[in-house]
Amino acid sequence: MSKTIVISAVNLNKGGTLTILQDCLSYLSKLGSDSDYKIIAIVNNRKLADFGNIEYFEFSWPKKMWLNRIFFEYIYSRIISSRLKHVDLWLSLHDTTPYVKANTRAVYCHNPFAFYKSNLRELFFTPKIVLFSWFSKYIYKINQNSNDYIIVQQKWFKDAMIDMFNINKNKLILAPPPPAQIVSLNKKVKIESSIYSFIFASSPNSHKNFECICQASELLNRKGLQTKFKVVITVKGDENAYAAWLYKNWGIKYSNLYFDGFLNKDSLFELYSNSDCLIFPSKVETWGLPISEFALYKKPMLLADLPYAHETAAGAKLVSYFNPESAEELAQKMEDLINGNTSILNEQPPIKYEEPVANDWEELFKVLLKDDN
Repeated sequence: MSKTIVISAVNLNKGGTLTILQDCLSYLSKLGSDSDYKIIAIVNNRKLADFGNIEYFEFSWPKKMWLNRIFFEYIYSRIISSRLKHVDLWLSLHDTTPYVKANTRAVYCHNPFAFYKSNLRELFFTPKIVLFSWFSKYIYKINQNSNDYIIVQQKWFKDAMIDMFNINKNKLILAPPPPAQIVSLNKKVKIESSIYSFIFASSPNSHKNFECICQASELLNRKGLQTKFKVVITVKGDENAYAAWLYKNWGIKYSNLYFDGFLNKDSLFELYSNSDCLIFPSKVETWGLPISEFALYKKPMLLADLPYAHETAAGAKLVSYFNPESAEELAQKMEDLINGNTSILNEQPPIKYEEPVANDWEELFKVLLKDDN
């Protein structure tokens, strides 16, 4: 009898979580070529992750229709699992744990907001993120004990889940993302310049803490250093209320603070190659992919002094950390680098992970399917 694997991912349709779905189904497509496996994917839009050897169920609804999502997770999923009669593994890729019938149940948790303390200003700029930070812990808790496994990307996340929910550590599988790779481009050789260039690439969301960089840049400009450095951020200024606030307060005032907006992957990696230092001030992350990407260039990085950043930067040799609530501390470290003082940079030691660990999808599904072969 073939093994039936169900992947539930109705809420994944963009960004890093969509990449997780695509990578997962890409692997399962190969597994599905074997008659010993039947693969079923419940998705928002098949066109976003269309692979062979997979049976698709599409389940979508208008944005903000939370009642539909609740119905899907806690009623419709149960109906599907009952109609299938036999499910060996049901893997939910989007944080919530549905009520289903399956031999093995697992959930992939990638929303770190359960452990994030938002502020009142964010309630005005990005209320959705504040609501996530308030309610994520309750979403995680619903039906959580029915899971055989919970998948996370970082050790700090694993430890936080254990502390907050008292989960058996053997249920938590650590599955770090695959190593980042430099995009090969036909780039011009960087022209040496006396202007020290910093970059922060991220989406314009309030928890990304762009204002810390803007405030630090303002402090350096006031000290008369405006001709010695520049900062590029991937915000345009019209994406949302937060981006507009950033541009109004700093973008129109300082010519060495560049609001470049969204960059495609090729443009972003070209900018990485021509920048001197990455700044990453985000207050919460599941991983922090730009850190992994920029580390490949073996250049300095100024990172928020938070567990996710220490873990993502493991093995990098030119790292310094700052309090993400202190623009003054960041400004001082930026000034040190502008003036050629690299003594602030240190190597971030590797991190040893405790089993169970899955370094790719094949290893992960061997654990989930209890397959030791």
